[in-house]
Amino acid sequence: MTNSVNRQVRASQKRQRLTAAAARVLHEQGVERTTLADIAREADVPVGNVYYYFKTKDELVRAALDEHRVHLDELTGRLERLADPRDRLKALVEAWIDGRDVAARHGCPTGTLAVELDKRAEGTLDAEAGAVIRLLLDWAARQFRELGLADPDDLALTLVCAYQGMSLLANALRDPDVMTREGTRLLRWLDSLHPAP
Repeated sequence: MTNSVNRQVRASQKRQRLTAAAARVLHEQGVERTTLADIAREADVPVGNVYYYFKTKDELVRAALDEHRVHLDELTGRLERLADPRDRLKALVEAWIDGRDVAARHGCPTGTLAVELDKRAEGTLDAEAGAVIRLLLDWAARQFRELGLADPDDLALTLVCAYQGMSLLANALRDPDVMTREGTRLLRWLDSLHPAP
């Protein structure tokens, strides 16, 4: 019984290593340039093991999207511990600023994946990437709603558009300072928003 449990734990850990590696490598290299061997190497498992857990590259892309969703859930879960919704939104922007070096090298993990997947002729993975971005939009809209601001969905769209834009430009220009400057501008914008009397 113990050997069976140990095997299940090791298999689960190996699958998780492959999923995390897929998220990193696909973000850094893109879907088309990434091979299953690249992911196996990053996860430090034999390439044959990849096929045991994931039959196709699309299954790995889906697992990477799930990993991005988990990271987003973890981040927003931490932010929810802050009492004030404005502080939550500002902490989100500060997290984006903290990730400026990665953004300058590779862009937004989910945004760049969504754009690349949209160019493919087949599949629905682009919609699945969009669903992860939708989670962020919905979370941000809830914060604006709690602040009692008009048009919370539009404010959330403005915020997430700003993030996607600054990530894209930081990456295109290879300049992490874009994230810092635009993030600081977003922080000031968040401070300026007040409910109508």
